[in-house]
Amino acid sequence: MIKMEKRGFEFSFAWLFAIIVGAFIIFLAIYGVTRIMDTGGKVASAKTGKEIGILLNPLETGFETGKSVLFTMPVETRIYNRCDAESVFGRQIVKVSQKMFNKWTDTDIDIGFPNKYIFSENFAEGKNFFVFSKPFDFPFKIADLVYLTSADKKYCFADAPNRTKEELEDLKQENLFVGNCPQNSVNVCFESSGSECNVIVNENLKSVEKNGQVVYYETDALMYAAIFSSGGIYECQITRLMKRTNELLVLYDEKDSILSRRGCVAGISQDIVSFKNTINHIQSSEQLAGAITEKNYLETQNNLAECKLW
Repeated sequence: MIKMEKRGFEFSFAWLFAIIVGAFIIFLAIYGVTRIMDTGGKVASAKTGKEIGILLNPLETGFETGKSVLFTMPVETRIYNRCDAESVFGRQIVKVSQKMFNKWTDTDIDIGFPNKYIFSENFAEGKNFFVFSKPFDFPFKIADLVYLTSADKKYCFADAPNRTKEELEDLKQENLFVGNCPQNSVNVCFESSGSECNVIVNENLKSVEKNGQVVYYETDALMYAAIFSSGGIYECQITRLMKRTNELLVLYDEKDSILSRRGCVAGISQDIVSFKNTINHIQSSEQLAGAITEKNYLETQNNLAECKLW
């Protein structure tokens, strides 16, 4: 009886040991697969972010200006918009998170572009996304501004001025409405204000109020930017655009000197330097209005010059 009990004990222990080892092996296998899937998700998200930047190239070069482009993701996707105003031109940062097995991938990989300016909310979510662009001139072309929205988010421009309505109708973007707006639309108000207005555009002050924050614009290109983007992203992109303006002014000043030496006088070097000094002091969108007089004067002088710089 004693020997049988010992064998029974030894038999049970062997099985217990096998179960523990087997469970540990299964745990390692599941952990390894999870890590591979997680790494694969991060790589896929980073690759998607890069592809989005490539997709925007035709918009940036201006070939698709005034046209709306729809792009579709294979799974539910969040496109995060990040703006870095450091360095000479700053960076447009795109981060992508995709839903896999009911879980959002989390990636620390930043895809940055020094020459792109995307205006959107902090992130847009869905499978279908719209983008369109407009050139920003100040007074010469600075960049093409890109506006990104989820197709699931509807915008209503019921009381917009005629020029805006005509432009949006020509755009034919399915989530932008100028009449017969669906329920739960983001109401963009121009002539009215109230509890039903999610975004208020004041054309006299050239301001846009959204989520309790007021930003300022010059030109319709920046007006759309303020409507479709969060306040923080908008202000950061304004800083980047002014930095780019500054660098372009340096190039135009050099061009003026080269043309003068060749006997073709533009003669607006002093005006360029003056405008450059004004641009350097712009720290927020509210200060844009202070540069308009000089901007308009510089544009007039260039149009009257013997050799136009742009």
